[in-house]
Amino acid sequence: MSDQADILQKIAETNRAGLEQRKQTVPEAELLRKAELVPPAKSLYASLKSKDGIRIIAELKKASPSKGLIRPDFLVEDFAVEYLQAGAAAISVLTEEHFFLGSLVYLKKAALLAAGTSVPILRKDFLTDRYQITEARAAGADAVLLIAALIKDDALIADLLHYTHELGMEALCEAHDAEEVKRLLALGARIIGVNSRDLRTFHTDIRQTGHLLELIPENCAAVAESGISCAADFATLPADAYLIGETLMRSEHPGEKLAELRKGAKPCTR
Repeated sequence: MSDQADILQKIAETNRAGLEQRKQTVPEAELLRKAELVPPAKSLYASLKSKDGIRIIAELKKASPSKGLIRPDFLVEDFAVEYLQAGAAAISVLTEEHFFLGSLVYLKKAALLAAGTSVPILRKDFLTDRYQITEARAAGADAVLLIAALIKDDALIADLLHYTHELGMEALCEAHDAEEVKRLLALGARIIGVNSRDLRTFHTDIRQTGHLLELIPENCAAVAESGISCAADFATLPADAYLIGETLMRSEHPGEKLAELRKGAKPCTR
């Protein structure tokens, strides 16, 4: 294993044991019964393609492997309400427990607060198994993240994408280079995110992101992810929407920062 691959692989390996334990504790059939009681999923695609100004997926993130603890006072419900009031196109919730200090409980809280609104909730995690997608729907998620760099098997990505749709949800499919963008397009992904953060090293560089976003056709929703710190960054990224986490979470009032970014931004048209 190369040094560059260490972080992503370590996250995947660490979470594998927890996944198997959850499967034993809560059978998937039980999760499916819970999922049937959840309101129908909202369309992430429609939200990201709307004409409602700058469309931002606002993230709830407590920590990260590269930055450590980002938000000691992680007031999930307060921040989710702030995001909703500030016009978030969607809310992304980190649920990975070990490296990001996330939880499905956070996702459930955000989903309850977003009920009755048009704002979809995205489960942000390192998903490799149908069980995790069922977990997401049972917790109230409208969409999930599928990472091409993590799921090397095209057949597995296709299966997880199909299963996501079976449960009524959509998937934000994440790429980090041109090959991954092309892979995801060939597999039928409709929402493609280009992450400026290399998940092998967690180094962030938005300079190549614009070029990769241009590879995504108009009938897909293109999302620029990570590394956006000010309104000026939008002008260099030809995307339908922008996923922002750390910049918001480091602000005293994340909702005010979100409103500030939306107001001052001039998008780069696609």
